[in-house]
Amino acid sequence: MATIAGLGSVEWGADVHAPPEVRGELERVRQLTDAAGLRVASYGSYWRAGVHDLVAGRAVVEAAEALGAPRVRIWAGAAGSERATPTMRRAVVRGTTQLARIADDHGVVLAYEFHADTLADTPDSVLDLLDRVDSAAVRTYWQPPNGLPDEVALDGLDRVLPAVVAVHVFSWWPGTHRLPLAERSGLWRSVIARLPQLGRPVDMLMEFVADDDPANVTSDAAVLRTLIERSPT
Repeated sequence: MATIAGLGSVEWGADVHAPPEVRGELERVRQLTDAAGLRVASYGSYWRAGVHDLVAGRAVVEAAEALGAPRVRIWAGAAGSERATPTMRRAVVRGTTQLARIADDHGVVLAYEFHADTLADTPDSVLDLLDRVDSAAVRTYWQPPNGLPDEVALDGLDRVLPAVVAVHVFSWWPGTHRLPLAERSGLWRSVIARLPQLGRPVDMLMEFVADDDPANVTSDAAVLRTLIERSPT
């Protein structure tokens, strides 16, 4: 589907696509990706800093290396910033810092999923985490938070932009109602216009499509390509 849609890269998930403990499958997935002419953009893990141990963390880093993925997506704990205790925040920082050392040894970058119910749920919170961890091996993803108007979401992106290495692309409105990407094209046009100022590549990874219908991957990918091609920068 990715090649049919004209996409150039893929983020493989640790939950279904490429479990970290199945090394033979990791190698098979890497070979299939190469054969399709795609790049492995990242490894989508479900390792939660401050919750899961370093044994599991090391496994996902080593799996990313086996896949040829330059990055592992991780999660900042299991509680949102409004209800997380100082102890929880310290645990997330400690876990991230420890795994970052391992990741750096393997030439892999870690990046927080920018997501509700984690400590990477707001610009202030994720910037605080990155400041406390203070490692070049730890960055963040970004995606439009559910239910926020475009201007508020974009203000948040502006604040975290220097640390963003990937963007999850989808069109939800209102709340978690899934729409064709074209229906929030104004938001995504503004996101795309901001990225060149970084002076480095940022992966734009399609995450959800309307009705979970694979056929909609192709149409959304076409919209995304058109927005990128028409971007003034």
